Amino acid sequence: MLQWVRSILYIVTATVSMPIIGLAFAPWAMFSKTGAYTACKTYAGWCMWVATWMIGLRCEVRGKVPEGEVLVAAKHQSFLDIMIIFHALPRAKFIMKKEILWTPVIGQYTKRMQMIAVDRGKRGKAIQKMMEDVHAGRIEPGQIVIYSQGTRVAPGKKVPYKVGTAVLYDQLGQPCIPVATNAGYFWPRRGLYRRPGLAVVEFLDPIEPGLKKEEFMALLEGTVETDSDRLLAEAGWREGA
Repeated sequence: MLQWVRSILYIVTATVSMPIIGLAFAPWAMFSKTGAYTACKTYAGWCMWVATWMIGLRCEVRGKVPEGEVLVAAKHQSFLDIMIIFHALPRAKFIMKKEILWTPVIGQYTKRMQMIAVDRGKRGKAIQKMMEDVHAGRIEPGQIVIYSQGTRVAPGKKVPYKVGTAVLYDQLGQPCIPVATNAGYFWPRRGLYRRPGLAVVEFLDPIEPGLKKEEFMALLEGTVETDSDRLLAEAGWREGA
């Protein structure tokens, strides 16, 4: 019961903090992408710090964090893994559903940071438009982050990997960094309860450019799923438990 109370207090704190931090950084963010990134990193760092003492949830980043222009293909289980990845990467460029652009506070900041909004019904066209923007220099270089399954996936659930990641891998000609996580065990995609423990995001060995689509997708899925399952087992998660 106490953990439930702490979880609800934490959610209220994180929710109230978002517009406060967003408004505090707004004058800088309006004129500077650096200001927008600093605001969002501040919010992510604040939420992770508060989680350590309010709900007993610590966050850890493992592996070598990429700094150059790479494609980051990550496992997505909850909002927590978004915050950890964003806080860790120097200049993350998330591929996200376009509806987020209309979300209060978050939407304004994602526009300022030139995140890549995708119409889920027109994914191929959206990826092509993104590639055109990158080549034309309208999008500042950074780490392009894609969630290959296209949505949050609860631990133990199987959702196929979408081909958009392979398209980006082929067209960008950059290394792809797979990312595993167990964040969904502690911070579920639905519900209010937040479990104490150690949430991990792990940057895995890069997949160098040049593989064929089928080979790349098989390697990516096998790597991310295997290592995410390893992290879940480390956290104490068990199938059906």
